[in-house]
Amino acid sequence: MSNLPKQEDVTSALKNIVSQDNGGFGLNMWATLVNRDGEVTSVSFSGENRGDQWPGSRVISAQKANTANAFSLPGLALSTANLFTATQPSGSLFGLQHSNPVDTSVAYGGDNELIGTQNDPMVGKKIGGVNVFGGGVALYNEQGELVGALGVSGDSSCADHNIAWKLRTALKLDFIPGGISSDGDDNIVNDIENGVSKSGWGHPECTPKSKEIAENFKTSHPISKK
Repeated sequence: MSNLPKQEDVTSALKNIVSQDNGGFGLNMWATLVNRDGEVTSVSFSGENRGDQWPGSRVISAQKANTANAFSLPGLALSTANLFTATQPSGSLFGLQHSNPVDTSVAYGGDNELIGTQNDPMVGKKIGGVNVFGGGVALYNEQGELVGALGVSGDSSCADHNIAWKLRTALKLDFIPGGISSDGDDNIVNDIENGVSKSGWGHPECTPKSKEIAENFKTSHPISKK
């Protein structure tokens, strides 16, 4: 677990990013990191206490981290946003969201007072779960090695994706090898028109602002090159 950022560093970066315009409601967020084995290494929140963000989003953030890790490879990064269209009825990955269920004993066990701290009850355990909307991205270190993933939750799914992207950049774990977007990365693809995704990897557009922020990542938060 030592190859991933410390909980206090994730929390500090998350608080800073949540204060920015991310195209959503401006709500407080949860962030969870998992290592390549799917073990939770840290859980953070941006508010003053654990009740300042949606309680249900803690487990969703962990689920997103697990998904991005579970379905990314050393040579191909897939964000949870990339999985939306393919997992809809008649999609090529329909049913994926029902596989690898969350371990409820991990998700809801332990002392409530430890939630969101360095000793969150999920830390060191495998959470499981599959999520197929924005907010989860795989993590690649400076050597290009896939070392795990992060998930954030607490706002609209598009704002979640934007925050996750910015958080990965801030943690300097964005040396991704490639992805399915037109820019060759794992950015959200807003190409659904009349219910159909042109690429087959599309995600619904939440707001024009969230779409604009994501489209500008190529200049504002470009992925790093090893």
